[in-house]
Amino acid sequence: MIPRFYDPTEGKVKIFGIDAKDYKRKNLEDIIGVVPQKALLFKGTIRSNLLWGNENATEEELVEALKLSQSYDFVKEKDKGIDSEVAQKGKNFSGGQKQRLTIARALVKKPKILILDDSSSALDYATDAKLRSDIKTLKDITLFVVSQRTASIMDADQIVVLDDGKVVGFGTHDEL
Repeated sequence: MIPRFYDPTEGKVKIFGIDAKDYKRKNLEDIIGVVPQKALLFKGTIRSNLLWGNENATEEELVEALKLSQSYDFVKEKDKGIDSEVAQKGKNFSGGQKQRLTIARALVKKPKILILDDSSSALDYATDAKLRSDIKTLKDITLFVVSQRTASIMDADQIVVLDDGKVVGFGTHDEL
């Protein structure tokens, strides 16, 4: 609902105090980064995939996004590094690598709101924890994490628990 893929049937979704319906879709696209569970990479290079997030990103911004997403090490090990080939749908990468590169692409965008929709499900717990820890260092970003892994949301400021589409709990991990 935040990026307005769907509008609420009741109530309002407010973004920075403004009803989401009052935003032009392009303006929402400019401030929101969404990383879905099913990572999607495009045929090209790692660089070209990252630049989908921001075509004007500098080399430093690309490297920063790779580091934050825990992608930097496996990318630099490739023969051509960031200019290594990406097969259609990223078939030449593991599930976890695809998810991390997709997160990197969203980070290159420098969104004000980042939605990680179960987008670390293919990561091992240590990588997931490091990723979350590093993303928390970012300034001026609101992070939404959708996860089935309790460990992925334990340190969240607020947790919303849904059951069959209804809110059944709200609070910190300790409060719930």
